[in-house]
Amino acid sequence: MNFHTPLSSEDSTRYAALLVQGTAVTRHAELLAWLQGDMQQCLPHDILLAGWGDFQQGALQHDVVSRLPGARSYAAGTDGLPFLLGKFHERWLAAERQPCRLDFSEFEYLLGQASLPGSFPGSLRGMRSVLIHGLQDERAQQECLYVFMSAGDIPAEPCSTALRMLMPSVDAALRQVTPLPQQQRRPAAMRGPAEDTSGLSERETQIMAWVAMGKTNSEIGAILNISGFTVKNHMQRIFQKLNVFNRAQAVSKVTRVGIYG
Repeated sequence: MNFHTPLSSEDSTRYAALLVQGTAVTRHAELLAWLQGDMQQCLPHDILLAGWGDFQQGALQHDVVSRLPGARSYAAGTDGLPFLLGKFHERWLAAERQPCRLDFSEFEYLLGQASLPGSFPGSLRGMRSVLIHGLQDERAQQECLYVFMSAGDIPAEPCSTALRMLMPSVDAALRQVTPLPQQQRRPAAMRGPAEDTSGLSERETQIMAWVAMGKTNSEIGAILNISGFTVKNHMQRIFQKLNVFNRAQAVSKVTRVGIYG
């Protein structure tokens, strides 16, 4: 893709107006009005997920900006959001840190079977398409990921180009917003051992014991007399419960929490 494609005068005028509007954002209400206003012509979306922190360690904070019921930063069902953001981050890395458009159906299985009306997973179930981009904050040594989600179709173009143009302004606007009181709490992966509760079942604890010993899914399946596919499904649930997104993080966390007694 040619990143230097000249903009039309109409696009240039629209982007300039949005950039100016973004500089005035200081509150969540203003952020929502900006994103749901003229921004929709360039980046149509129903939910904006923002995640920042250490994606390798799963130590993430997040914000959710949306008009949809249940799509709030700390609504019921957001405990697994770091895990979902981790999966989006993996796809962004695979796209060489360029804007990437995905079908949300690829990620819907992460929501589990139950999603109460008005809960965060309930809101996500209505999403169809996802557009992802991020920034590397060299000064703070962390990454910031932004995920635009829509119940309709987000066209890869011209939206990817718009996202490249507007990403710094979106990032700056979120940084200018005063955090909500509940956002002052630390993410789960940054809490001390006494604050963590694993919530793993007996079977999941067994599986994690073998994972910690370096066994593969097929090897664990043979040991426990279950299929490797079943082990894989258990691992996905374990990742969700622990708010991590790979085996090394899961082993590190269960060892620190001390679920083996």
